[in-house]
Amino acid sequence: MAVTGCTKCIKYMLFFFNFIFWLAGGVILGVALWLRHDSQTSNLLILQFDDQQAPGTFYISVYILIAVGAVMMLVGFLGCYGAIQESQCLLGTFFFFLVILFACEVAAAIWGFMNRDTISKELINFYDSAYIKAMDVSGSASKDSAIKVLDVFHKTLDCCGKGDDTALFLQLATTLCPTKSPADFQLRSQSCHFKLVELFSEKLYVIGLAALVVAVIMIFEMIFTMVLCCGIRNSPGVY
Repeated sequence: MAVTGCTKCIKYMLFFFNFIFWLAGGVILGVALWLRHDSQTSNLLILQFDDQQAPGTFYISVYILIAVGAVMMLVGFLGCYGAIQESQCLLGTFFFFLVILFACEVAAAIWGFMNRDTISKELINFYDSAYIKAMDVSGSASKDSAIKVLDVFHKTLDCCGKGDDTALFLQLATTLCPTKSPADFQLRSQSCHFKLVELFSEKLYVIGLAALVVAVIMIFEMIFTMVLCCGIRNSPGVY
């Protein structure tokens, strides 16, 4: 027998929140795919020189987001179907997966907070390695590839130098950064260090905001699922 009264209202509210949850999974999946194929990050993360590859920590995070978005869409559909069918089995399965997802999200948030500066620092170190090689006056074999790496950074981020550049770099700046004027090198906003921190801070802010919204939805869903299961169990004709 179908649930009635307040429990019926909870049923449709759970369906609504599950639909929002399913949409949120789609949004997270879309954002993750955008982060994976964004021209700024992809241009930088495919770079390599002197057997050094640009650090891939950012992509690991993105792949995790893709998996989370796909699972959220699957779990959201399961919750919608379970609510409409008033199935305790489906709702119990949904609740189990919801708790797992919530725990994973909390763990990912803690890891992300503790390592929030890691991605930009790794790329800054990679940039500095290329910077040092490009300034090598001995003319090593890797100097040309290092200059090409710097060129990609400078063009992609519209930046030049580290912000505390050597006299040698300033002499070569017109070649390495042809779009910049000498006055630009005195501005912190033109530093590639600054631009790298800014780039990944913006992207992590988007990820954090999406995670917060999803966490709030999940808490409401867990509450409504428990209430609906109790209502179904206590409905007349249910044994």
